[in-house]
Amino acid sequence: MQDAIICHLSVIPIRREPNDRSEIVTQLLFGERAIVVEENWPWLKVKLQYDDYEGWLDHKQVTALSDEEDQYINALPITCTYDIVQIVSYDQRKVVPVVLGSTLPCYKQPTFSFNNIKFAYEGMTKTFAIADKSLLMENAYMYLNAPYLWGGRTPFGIDCSGFTQQVYKLCGIKILRDASQQATQGRTLNNLNESLPGDLAFFQNKDQKIIHVGIILPGNKIIHASGNVRIDKITERGIYNEEAKRFTHELCLLKNISA
Repeated sequence: MQDAIICHLSVIPIRREPNDRSEIVTQLLFGERAIVVEENWPWLKVKLQYDDYEGWLDHKQVTALSDEEDQYINALPITCTYDIVQIVSYDQRKVVPVVLGSTLPCYKQPTFSFNNIKFAYEGMTKTFAIADKSLLMENAYMYLNAPYLWGGRTPFGIDCSGFTQQVYKLCGIKILRDASQQATQGRTLNNLNESLPGDLAFFQNKDQKIIHVGIILPGNKIIHASGNVRIDKITERGIYNEEAKRFTHELCLLKNISA
């Protein structure tokens, strides 16, 4: 069996290649787990357990899990932090800041543990035995004005598909990492009139490749990460930025994704 690891820091970069100058393709948040698929010491190539995304991380930024503990955690419902930022404490005076959408393995308020370390967390949480799509709009607005960051998944830096993935995660619904991957999921809608708030809209470049995604809001609006997480107008043509007085993204696909 492949080695399991867990993130014990606030947020760590997952890179395309095994070096510190390589592009960040996504991030691992506190409490999220991965499986090691390759080693190029001191770098580990991992497959993230949440979405099967692959990339390289520095071994110093994660801790190992036994197979038994990994399987036990995997069998439990996911508990997510529901504050923009909060504190996890352990070992009396040690703390780790954790951001919205981090994971608390084996959480029994106010404590949880992994790798023989007992943690305490007294902030807001959401635990999902079943999905709750009614939270989509509330979740999306929590990221409003977060700056755009390629590969980011936090309120302090997030990209378009990281934003949609995290909003859905906070409803207990797993979707894939990249916009082009998310576009393969769910039920295709014929036009905007068929869409409901919370549905996903996908946008293409001149080569007809999907490069952007956002979440439909009421009133022909969309919330998406472009420069920052912002709200713009959407039409059958695409996203219209009223500040710039122009269309910025070409609409190509609408999807309804259920649990």
